Amino acid sequence: MAKQGPRKKVPKELAVINADNCTGCESCLEVCPVDCISLKRIDRGVVKGTQSWCEIDLERCVGCEVCVHIPGKKTNPYDLKVCPWDAIEMVPTELVATVVAQIGGPPDYIQENWDRLVGTAQHLAELRAGA
Repeated sequence: MAKQGPRKKVPKELAVINADNCTGCESCLEVCPVDCISLKRIDRGVVKGTQSWCEIDLERCVGCEVCVHIPGKKTNPYDLKVCPWDAIEMVPTELVATVVAQIGGPPDYIQENWDRLVGTAQHLAELRAGA
C-alpha cells in the first residue's frame, strides 16, 4: 500500500497513457512499483462492445519510468519496453494537463472525470512551478 499524505517532491515528468493506443493488456500495471496504474472499462453497448485502457493516478506517480521501459545495465544496448503498443510516454509535469485532456481517455470520460484527471495534473504543475 502506498503512503498517504502530501508529496515531498513533484517529479519532473509523469507517465501518461494514450487511451487510443492502450489495449488494456495490463503489462504496465504489473511492473509499477507504486501501484498507481489501474484498468478502466466502459461498456459501449452491444454493437461497439467494451473499451478498456489503463490509467495512471497522477497523484501517486513518481516519474520512475518503469512502466515505459525496464531499467537495465548501462552496458546493455537493448531497451526492454513494457508496453507492446507504445501507449505510455513520459511528459513534463508542466504539460501533463494538456496531454491528459487530449489522449487520457474517450472524450466523454475525460469530461466526466475532468477534476480528477486534468485538475490534478494542473495542481501538480503549479506545485512543480512553485518548487
